Amino acid sequence: MELSFTPEEEAFRQEVRDFIDANLPDETREHLKRGNPPTKEMTVQWHKTLHAKGWSTPRWPAEWGGPGWSVTQMYIFQQESQRAGAPDPQGFNVGMIGPVLIQFASDEMKQEFLPKIASLDYWFCQGFSEPGAGSDLASLKCKAEWDEAGQQWIVNGQKTWTTYAQHADWIFLLVRTSNEGKKQEGISFLLVDMTSPGVEVHPIQTMDGAHEINSVFLTDVKVPAKNLIGEVNKGWTYAKFLLGNERLGAPRVGASQAQLAQLKQLAQERIVRGRPLWEHPRFRDKYVETQVELKALEMTVMRVLSSMEAGQSSGKPDPATSVIKIKGAQMIQRLTELYVEMAGEQAMPWTDGDLGDNARIGDPWVERAAPNYFNYRKSSIYGGSDQVQKGIISKAILGL
Repeated sequence: MELSFTPEEEAFRQEVRDFIDANLPDETREHLKRGNPPTKEMTVQWHKTLHAKGWSTPRWPAEWGGPGWSVTQMYIFQQESQRAGAPDPQGFNVGMIGPVLIQFASDEMKQEFLPKIASLDYWFCQGFSEPGAGSDLASLKCKAEWDEAGQQWIVNGQKTWTTYAQHADWIFLLVRTSNEGKKQEGISFLLVDMTSPGVEVHPIQTMDGAHEINSVFLTDVKVPAKNLIGEVNKGWTYAKFLLGNERLGAPRVGASQAQLAQLKQLAQERIVRGRPLWEHPRFRDKYVETQVELKALEMTVMRVLSSMEAGQSSGKPDPATSVIKIKGAQMIQRLTELYVEMAGEQAMPWTDGDLGDNARIGDPWVERAAPNYFNYRKSSIYGGSDQVQKGIISKAILGL
């Protein structure tokens, strides 16, 4: 593929920049640049702003409400949005369940759900992992039994690590519908209204003090037959397709580029042992190594996006997404490590109670250095653990 941009593509880049500059609230921009995750209100506000422009679903075809962009335009939009410190469009909606519905759902289901997914009138969360089925997802036990009299599914079980379930209107759910044959062959894919009787959300507080993930308990939850995606016992195929899309979005190259640029600026300002940290060779060596790795990741993402344009219609994920998932996780973790190193002893976690009435120690970015470091240990696990991805690479790419 051509790895340089045409004049038309550069003009599109400028259009994206101008739109973000004119419409992204300063409060949101500064909040994210300090290393904070967006609030629900910030995500909703920006998503709806993008939707009004026709840009909330960058990878969707025009037929189903997308902008009909080329692969390169999608990449430019994502890169510029992340560089500017804008929240991503709600990923569970537009990057996961939306593409699954477009690829596998009936036209009736598409017409019912896709417009509300695109506008964020429905906020979806992901019901995949269970206490005994994380990386080995096919071992899931959450069960759906068919109720012939009511023409509905009755769901019982538990999901865990469910991100933003406390905000969600709907959950897309993998359930066991058969114990015959291989464990992958007895899984189906349902959409469940979170207000249904029998659905309970229990918060899980992570080590950075945040409430981002949850356990979801389902007790005799009734799900209409029409909320089954595709065919019964074919959910594993749809889940693999979804996870391929999730892994493609995992690297967040634009965000890493913005963080790397900020890291250099802060290192030039931060005085360590009488001189700017940037002048310390060991720190600068680590920075340059990270810069080179990020450029390699960017090129790999662009190659995968280009190849997916031809292969997406098959409904099969590109195994190369496993490569960028692994490298993207390593990049996120490396950047958080550099921020902690730069913060030094000021990165030690603390709460307001620890300091009494004293002001914050250090600059505002220091406050998020340690929490982000701890939080992003998870990037080696979500979307399929690194060990699982290496298995995919060995079989699907290397033929071992």
